[in-house]
Amino acid sequence: MENFKLLKIEDSLKNSLNKMNFTKPTPIQGMAIPTALEGKDILGTAQTGTGKTLAFSIPLINKLILDKNAFALVMCPTRELATQVMDAIKSIISDKINIKTALLIGGESMQKQLRQLGNRSRIIVGTPGRINDHLKRKSLNLSATKYLVLDETDRMLDMGFTPQIEMVLKFVPKNHQTLLFSATLPQNILRISERYLNKPERISTGATSVPIAKIKQETLQVFKENKYDELIDQFLARKGSILVFVKTKRSADKMVKRLKEEGHSADGIHGDLRQSKRDRVINSFRKGLKRILIATDVAARGLDIPLIQHVINYDLPQVPEDYVHRIGRTARAGSDGSALTFLTPDDRSMWNSINKFIDPNFKSVPGNIRRNSKTKKKGKGPNNKKRKLREERKLNFKEKRKTFSEGKRNKSSRNSNNSEFGFKKKSNFKDKRKSFGKGNPEKPLRETEKKNYSFKGKKKFFKKKQTKPAGFTNNPKYLEKIYLNNTSSDGERKKFNFKDKKKFKSRNSRPKKFTFKKHNKKRR
Repeated sequence: MENFKLLKIEDSLKNSLNKMNFTKPTPIQGMAIPTALEGKDILGTAQTGTGKTLAFSIPLINKLILDKNAFALVMCPTRELATQVMDAIKSIISDKINIKTALLIGGESMQKQLRQLGNRSRIIVGTPGRINDHLKRKSLNLSATKYLVLDETDRMLDMGFTPQIEMVLKFVPKNHQTLLFSATLPQNILRISERYLNKPERISTGATSVPIAKIKQETLQVFKENKYDELIDQFLARKGSILVFVKTKRSADKMVKRLKEEGHSADGIHGDLRQSKRDRVINSFRKGLKRILIATDVAARGLDIPLIQHVINYDLPQVPEDYVHRIGRTARAGSDGSALTFLTPDDRSMWNSINKFIDPNFKSVPGNIRRNSKTKKKGKGPNNKKRKLREERKLNFKEKRKTFSEGKRNKSSRNSNNSEFGFKKKSNFKDKRKSFGKGNPEKPLRETEKKNYSFKGKKKFFKKKQTKPAGFTNNPKYLEKIYLNNTSSDGERKKFNFKDKKKFKSRNSRPKKFTFKKHNKKRR
């Protein structure tokens, strides 16, 4: 198919495509649209940025124009992608077509979405989580759904939406057309296609793991502590809008704060932002109000901003597949773009796996190791401080070992060697014993030792005085015994006399202080 005019679609839809200047379809559009118009299920894979959204939107709208009672559901992994798909669909729907839409995504007002559904919206675009919320509230009825689209399915499964997708599919009737689009085709997607797709038509354009040819890919080897300074240098050296990918939400916020303090036009986007804030950030970047956008992998899929000229991978992605989607944010719709990746020594294994994903014949090279072909020994790295320290310690140890061995061989130089290593000169024990015994030959050696080590000046050790009783009691006799026995070093005694106290032999002989009067009152 060379032109949209050759498509067997309604005239109102053709006119709206002409107004949008959509004349020549992309390869995925040329293959998918005619098949979808025939009513067949599609399992489609294509590189990111090749126009998959229009490939399922045109048949969807045409089907709803022909069948006034039919509904369509489009599920997307992220809010941004769902908003983008909705904008693309709205741009095609003209006033003559008059099909109402509803956008069901998290982070937006539930009341607004309920009003949209109350107006009999026939095209529903949303994320699996919010669609399930409306199904539980019974505010969404999918019994008339005739057209189902799963966009970026591999991303939805990676994000853990599999149970929610299956829950939504239970509410969709069996007699419907399903279009499943994905950038990659792992095994779990094939299982879903076998369960829910009816004899799907397999459509693929180009290798999904290979980036677009118009993207100029570069790498820059840096140390972790120098990454930020290199990033600033790249900002100054490049012209146009720049999308920077980082690993975590916290690092994105910290980088945006630092860039703003240094006077750069930057903003950030990640999963913790409210939907209104996300929309403001993307719109300001799309309009060119902000030059730099710091993003996590939430923006790697489906973010269609034609102005992005450079993508910088400040941190490598967690999954090799995400590298292709990251750099696919540039060179959209046939334009040129560049992608720069920062590589630290710790990133070597992940970079090897990324290259192996792009090119299965790639042979991984071990990082920071240079081998000599003759000696087959590890070469010295240019800036390896730890290795230098280890070599210096080995040399020092070998020198000390040599001097020690020479001292063993030459008995004459033994004393000098020992003094070098800090050993005192050892005297003969027999000579000491002889000289010690000459002092008093009549008495044995043991008695002389006793005389020399006398304890006259030493003080005797006594047990600590017990000032407090071990337990607590109110028995006066017990207290008297304890405190009389404990004498202090100064000769002071604490005396407790109970002479003035009266002792009672029995409880009955105690005087009664309280008397209780009996009150005999007559009850009324």
